[in-house]
Amino acid sequence: MESDEAISQLRGWFTGRLPGDWFTGAPEIVLDREEITVIGPLATPVTPDGAAEAERAAAAEGLARRFREETRERRMEIAREVEHRFRKKVSWGVSVGGETVMFTTLSVPVMTRLRQSERQVLDTLVAAGVARSRSDALAWCVRLVGRHTDSWLAELRDALQHVDRVRAAGPDIDS
Repeated sequence: MESDEAISQLRGWFTGRLPGDWFTGAPEIVLDREEITVIGPLATPVTPDGAAEAERAAAAEGLARRFREETRERRMEIAREVEHRFRKKVSWGVSVGGETVMFTTLSVPVMTRLRQSERQVLDTLVAAGVARSRSDALAWCVRLVGRHTDSWLAELRDALQHVDRVRAAGPDIDS
Protein backbone atom coordinates (compact mmCIF):
# COMPACT_ATOMS: atom_id res chain seq x y z
CA MET A 1 0.00 0.00 0.00
CA GLU A 2 1.42 3.35 -0.99
CA SER A 3 1.50 6.29 1.42
CA ASP A 4 -1.02 9.13 1.48
CA GLU A 5 1.89 11.53 0.94
CA ALA A 6 2.96 9.77 -2.27
CA ILE A 7 -0.60 9.77 -3.60
CA SER A 8 -1.04 13.46 -2.67
CA GLN A 9 2.21 14.33 -4.46
CA LEU A 10 1.06 12.45 -7.57
CA ARG A 11 -2.38 14.09 -7.53
CA GLY A 12 -0.74 17.50 -7.26
CA TRP A 13 1.68 16.76 -10.06
CA PHE A 14 -1.09 15.53 -12.38
CA THR A 15 -3.30 18.50 -11.44
CA GLY A 16 -0.54 20.85 -12.56
CA ARG A 17 0.45 18.85 -15.64
CA LEU A 18 -2.79 17.64 -17.24
CA PRO A 19 -4.52 19.98 -19.68
CA GLY A 20 -7.47 21.65 -17.93
CA ASP A 21 -9.95 20.80 -20.68
CA TRP A 22 -9.42 17.04 -20.67
CA PHE A 23 -11.71 16.04 -17.81
CA THR A 24 -14.87 17.34 -16.15
CA GLY A 25 -13.40 16.83 -12.69
CA ALA A 26 -10.30 15.67 -10.88
CA PRO A 27 -8.94 12.39 -12.22
CA GLU A 28 -8.78 9.35 -9.96
CA ILE A 29 -5.14 8.46 -9.29
CA VAL A 30 -4.44 4.88 -8.19
CA LEU A 31 -0.94 3.94 -7.11
CA ASP A 32 0.62 0.58 -6.34
CA ARG A 33 4.15 -0.85 -6.36
CA GLU A 34 4.40 -1.09 -10.15
CA GLU A 35 1.90 1.27 -11.71
CA ILE A 36 0.13 4.63 -11.60
CA THR A 37 -3.38 4.59 -13.05
CA VAL A 38 -5.09 7.82 -14.13
CA ILE A 39 -8.85 7.66 -14.75
CA GLY A 40 -10.43 10.94 -15.80
CA PRO A 41 -14.15 11.71 -15.84
CA LEU A 42 -15.66 12.77 -19.18
CA ALA A 43 -18.99 14.54 -19.64
CA THR A 44 -21.86 12.20 -20.43
CA PRO A 45 -22.59 12.57 -24.15
CA VAL A 46 -25.85 14.27 -25.06
CA THR A 47 -28.33 11.90 -26.70
CA PRO A 48 -31.92 12.57 -27.80
CA ASP A 49 -34.65 12.36 -25.17
CA GLY A 50 -35.91 8.82 -24.90
CA ALA A 51 -32.76 7.33 -26.45
CA ALA A 52 -32.38 3.62 -25.85
CA GLU A 53 -29.73 2.38 -23.43
CA ALA A 54 -27.82 0.88 -26.37
CA GLU A 55 -27.63 4.31 -28.02
CA ARG A 56 -26.41 5.98 -24.81
CA ALA A 57 -23.81 3.24 -24.31
CA ALA A 58 -22.61 3.57 -27.92
CA ALA A 59 -22.32 7.36 -27.54
CA ALA A 60 -20.25 6.93 -24.36
CA GLU A 61 -18.01 4.36 -26.07
CA GLY A 62 -17.54 6.68 -29.05
CA LEU A 63 -16.61 9.58 -26.77
CA ALA A 64 -14.06 7.43 -24.93
CA ARG A 65 -12.51 6.30 -28.23
CA ARG A 66 -12.36 9.88 -29.55
CA PHE A 67 -10.70 11.09 -26.35
CA ARG A 68 -8.18 8.25 -26.57
CA GLU A 69 -7.21 9.08 -30.15
CA GLU A 70 -7.15 12.87 -29.74
CA THR A 71 -5.01 12.80 -26.57
CA ARG A 72 -2.67 9.91 -27.42
CA GLU A 73 0.49 11.93 -28.11
CA ARG A 74 0.08 14.19 -25.07
CA ARG A 75 -0.70 11.23 -22.79
CA MET A 76 2.42 9.43 -24.00
CA GLU A 77 4.52 12.56 -23.38
CA ILE A 78 3.10 12.95 -19.86
CA ALA A 79 3.59 9.24 -19.17
CA ARG A 80 7.28 9.48 -20.13
CA GLU A 81 7.71 12.40 -17.70
CA VAL A 82 5.94 10.49 -14.92
CA GLU A 83 7.97 7.34 -15.54
CA HIS A 84 11.18 9.34 -15.39
CA ARG A 85 10.20 11.27 -12.25
CA PHE A 86 8.32 8.61 -10.23
CA ARG A 87 9.90 5.42 -11.67
CA LYS A 88 6.53 3.77 -12.35
CA LYS A 89 4.58 2.95 -15.50
CA VAL A 90 1.40 4.91 -16.22
CA SER A 91 -1.95 3.46 -17.32
CA TRP A 92 -4.77 5.64 -18.65
CA GLY A 93 -8.53 5.40 -18.68
CA VAL A 94 -11.73 7.45 -18.56
CA SER A 95 -15.06 7.19 -16.82
CA VAL A 96 -18.06 8.10 -18.93
CA GLY A 97 -21.74 7.25 -18.68
CA GLY A 98 -21.19 5.22 -15.50
CA GLU A 99 -18.57 2.99 -17.11
CA THR A 100 -14.78 2.96 -16.85
CA VAL A 101 -12.84 2.40 -20.06
CA MET A 102 -9.14 1.59 -19.68
CA PHE A 103 -6.82 2.40 -22.59
CA THR A 104 -3.69 0.83 -21.21
CA THR A 105 -2.92 -1.35 -18.22
CA LEU A 106 0.16 -3.04 -16.94
CA SER A 107 0.06 -6.81 -16.58
CA VAL A 108 2.49 -7.93 -13.90
CA PRO A 109 3.43 -11.58 -13.29
CA VAL A 110 2.76 -12.84 -9.78
CA MET A 111 4.26 -16.03 -8.41
CA THR A 112 2.16 -18.17 -6.09
CA ARG A 113 2.18 -21.64 -4.63
CA LEU A 114 -1.05 -23.61 -4.77
CA ARG A 115 -2.05 -26.91 -3.25
CA GLN A 116 -3.53 -29.63 -5.44
CA SER A 117 -7.14 -28.77 -4.61
CA GLU A 118 -6.49 -25.14 -5.57
CA ARG A 119 -4.79 -26.17 -8.82
CA GLN A 120 -7.78 -28.37 -9.61
CA VAL A 121 -10.04 -25.30 -9.44
CA LEU A 122 -7.86 -23.56 -12.01
CA ASP A 123 -7.66 -26.70 -14.18
CA THR A 124 -11.47 -27.01 -14.12
CA LEU A 125 -11.82 -23.42 -15.35
CA VAL A 126 -9.34 -24.17 -18.15
CA ALA A 127 -11.07 -27.43 -19.10
CA ALA A 128 -14.46 -25.67 -19.19
CA GLY A 129 -13.12 -22.98 -21.51
CA VAL A 130 -13.57 -20.19 -18.97
CA ALA A 131 -9.83 -19.50 -19.16
CA ARG A 132 -7.04 -20.38 -21.59
CA SER A 133 -4.46 -21.21 -18.94
CA ARG A 134 -3.95 -21.50 -15.20
CA SER A 135 -2.65 -17.95 -15.23
CA ASP A 136 -5.83 -16.66 -16.93
CA ALA A 137 -7.96 -18.74 -14.56
CA LEU A 138 -6.23 -17.23 -11.53
CA ALA A 139 -6.69 -13.71 -12.91
CA TRP A 140 -10.38 -14.52 -13.51
CA CYS A 141 -10.74 -15.67 -9.89
CA VAL A 142 -9.11 -12.50 -8.58
CA ARG A 143 -11.42 -10.30 -10.69
CA LEU A 144 -14.46 -12.27 -9.48
CA VAL A 145 -13.49 -11.87 -5.84
CA GLY A 146 -12.76 -8.18 -6.40
CA ARG A 147 -16.21 -7.58 -7.91
CA HIS A 148 -18.01 -9.34 -5.09
CA THR A 149 -16.05 -7.87 -2.20
CA ASP A 150 -15.50 -4.24 -3.29
CA SER A 151 -16.77 -2.70 -0.05
CA TRP A 152 -14.79 -5.10 2.12
CA LEU A 153 -11.60 -4.48 0.13
CA ALA A 154 -12.16 -0.69 0.32
CA GLU A 155 -12.53 -0.95 4.10
CA LEU A 156 -9.36 -3.04 4.31
CA ARG A 157 -7.43 -0.49 2.20
CA ASP A 158 -8.64 2.32 4.47
CA ALA A 159 -7.42 0.37 7.51
CA LEU A 160 -4.01 -0.14 5.89
CA GLN A 161 -3.73 3.59 5.17
CA HIS A 162 -4.52 4.28 8.82
CA VAL A 163 -1.75 1.86 9.85
CA ASP A 164 0.66 3.70 7.52
CA ARG A 165 -0.26 7.06 9.10
CA VAL A 166 0.17 5.73 12.64
CA ARG A 167 3.47 4.09 11.72
CA ALA A 168 4.75 7.35 10.14
CA ALA A 169 3.78 9.33 13.26
CA GLY A 170 5.57 6.89 15.55
CA PRO A 171 9.07 7.18 16.96
CA ASP A 172 12.06 7.12 14.65
CA ILE A 173 13.93 3.92 15.57
CA ASP A 174 16.95 4.75 13.37
CA SER A 175 17.99 7.73 15.53
